[in-house]
Amino acid sequence: MQRVWIIIGFLCAVGLLSAAVWTYGYRQALSQLSEKAEADLELAADRLSTQMQVYQEVAALMADHPALRALETRAQRQAARRVLLDVTDKTAAVNVMYLDVDGQVLAAAQPVAQHNMSGHPAFERAMQGALGSAHGVRDAGNDRIYSYAAPAFGESGQIQGALMVIADVQDVEQTWRGSTDTVFFIDADGVVFISNRSDLLLWRRASGQQGLMSPEGENVDFAATRVAGFEVWELNWGRYLPRRALHLTLDLPVIAMTAEMLVDVAPARRLAWLQAAAVAAICFAFGALLFLASERRRTLADANTVLESRVAQRTRALTAANTALRREVAERQEAEAALKQAQADLVQAGKLSALGKMSAGISHELNQPLMAIRQFADNGAAFLERGKDERAGENLGRISDMAARMARIIKNLRAFARNESEPMGRVDLAQVLNTATELAEARLRDESIELEWRPPQEAVYAWGGEVRLVQVFVNLINNAADAMTNRPMRKIAISLTEGQRIRVSVRDTGPGIEDPDRVFEPFYTTKTVGSSEGMGLGLSISYGLVQSFGGDIRGANTDDGAEFTVELEPYREGEAA
Repeated sequence: MQRVWIIIGFLCAVGLLSAAVWTYGYRQALSQLSEKAEADLELAADRLSTQMQVYQEVAALMADHPALRALETRAQRQAARRVLLDVTDKTAAVNVMYLDVDGQVLAAAQPVAQHNMSGHPAFERAMQGALGSAHGVRDAGNDRIYSYAAPAFGESGQIQGALMVIADVQDVEQTWRGSTDTVFFIDADGVVFISNRSDLLLWRRASGQQGLMSPEGENVDFAATRVAGFEVWELNWGRYLPRRALHLTLDLPVIAMTAEMLVDVAPARRLAWLQAAAVAAICFAFGALLFLASERRRTLADANTVLESRVAQRTRALTAANTALRREVAERQEAEAALKQAQADLVQAGKLSALGKMSAGISHELNQPLMAIRQFADNGAAFLERGKDERAGENLGRISDMAARMARIIKNLRAFARNESEPMGRVDLAQVLNTATELAEARLRDESIELEWRPPQEAVYAWGGEVRLVQVFVNLINNAADAMTNRPMRKIAISLTEGQRIRVSVRDTGPGIEDPDRVFEPFYTTKTVGSSEGMGLGLSISYGLVQSFGGDIRGANTDDGAEFTVELEPYREGEAA
């Protein structure tokens, strides 16, 4: 029961710690998010103010244009219209017009539906000698526009008219409509006049209200809370607006608006959850280790008590058994001595068996040259008796050739049978292949296997060890001969190709490789289990030998059988083993 209360207390402590970490992490993330959002909001406000200032400066600069001083004749008005139209095209304004002091439109870049602008806030402000501005929604098309009006002064300083520039707000906000965070600008009447989210356009805010309400006046989901000094809105205003967002504001007295931004706090909450989860995981891991350690200690204490009682019992039993074991040890020592003698006898028998097989092989390889030497000696003696010294000399030369062949066979057998290390260096591959084919010649002849091998005219030098390379190619030739047992056509073709790397190909007309991907694995063989033909180590050993020379060996199936290719590095002068 005590352990249950400890576990419950531990879980409560972990929960409280995780909640504290989540709260701290959430507040820190909100602080960082607020700093970035404030910079983004200032950037968006500056961008809007800069774009609107372009039209303001156009109104101020174009008000005193020479083409607008005299507009009495039709020709003068046409010239003024062309100037205003050129300004409209270059600034992307909706319209630019020149008004007299009564508000009558004297010249306009585009046709106007209202020819008298008296009463317009921007015009009235211009008539007072200052730069006027106003914004609103046009009846035609429901477009949002921003208007600037600048006074035009005569030579004596009196106001003789005004130049008004009308800009389409939609064109202005196109440059930042695709920004990630929600930005909107509210005018003095509490109307969302500009925004990068079309869902919020023309929404309203009543006096003293925190949130917004739709133009139709419908109630929308909204709640505002403060977290660590930051204002967080919870809302459900559309799929393109965040459900929970950090709310920031920035006053813009230059354009008589307030810039506001809604930044999604979901990343901050996710970061806080990750931090809390990491702390909880660490605490749980540490608690699990402590629990396992305490359980192990308790288990060990219980086991120690039981063990002590059992040790006392076993001591008595072991004392009695010790005497019997001593007698058994003596008997086992005698049996072990007999076993070692039997093993020595078996090893000696194995050596004698191997020596017998080797002697039989050597006798088979040397029998033919010996018989030929005897025949040539008899023929030579007969030719000498008949006085045919030239023919006797030919037989003696053949005897010499047979003796050289026997010496070469013995040398090859002796070198092949040795298991000594040799330094790597320059090796004549043509001579290596000749030696390998001579070693396998007797078997290939007895099994009626055709060997196709044409040695090159000149030596082909590769980097490697001669004895080990002979072992590699003898293994490949013997494997090819094993594969063609009971095949109607039995042929082995060996080719030597020089290039960037020297390639030796050994092809047979057997059934092919059953599994090319595993053919070089140790103990992999397709021969009968328990047979004397091999344990699947020949190709594995060959693979290791070729790799030790910096070469490569691979096997593949052909249309007629299998092909093994050995690639070796050519010998270059100056290389050392």
